[in-house]
Amino acid sequence: MTTIAVTGHMDLTESTVPLVRAALDDLLRRHTGTGDLVGVSCLARGADRLFAEAVLAAGGRITVVIPSQDYRRSQVDPDQTPLFDHLVETAQEVLVLPYETAGIRAYEAANAVLVERADRLVAVWNGEPPGGRGGGTADTVLEARAAGIPVDVVWPTGAARAS
Repeated sequence: MTTIAVTGHMDLTESTVPLVRAALDDLLRRHTGTGDLVGVSCLARGADRLFAEAVLAAGGRITVVIPSQDYRRSQVDPDQTPLFDHLVETAQEVLVLPYETAGIRAYEAANAVLVERADRLVAVWNGEPPGGRGGGTADTVLEARAAGIPVDVVWPTGAARAS
């Protein structure tokens, strides 16, 4: 079994989404012949949900890490609720962390779970250093690398973050 966790930017531009989706599909193709594929995701908008969809499309299973008890209500936009709910219902495992509200502590704890469970980490990341708030994509990449987890950076040519 290969367990791949994801971290990535939430604010991908509309034109970036198909580029990232194709890059994720290509990357996951390299891991589908290695036995069972499990993707671990917090299902944040953007990269996390694209990754979860790509894992399922590749025939894998997903584990969902929900950072806080209010995460769905406070962090999932109403137009994204059907996709979020579908991915949660499809998951082989759903871990809801014991934080009441979403925030830095909950995100850092969720990222620690991702790194703890991962054989590899996929980072949909533009390579910029941490912003100093904690719990972000760059922080998770640094945490994974410090733990000796291989990191595959996905940032296709032409990809951009919304401003």
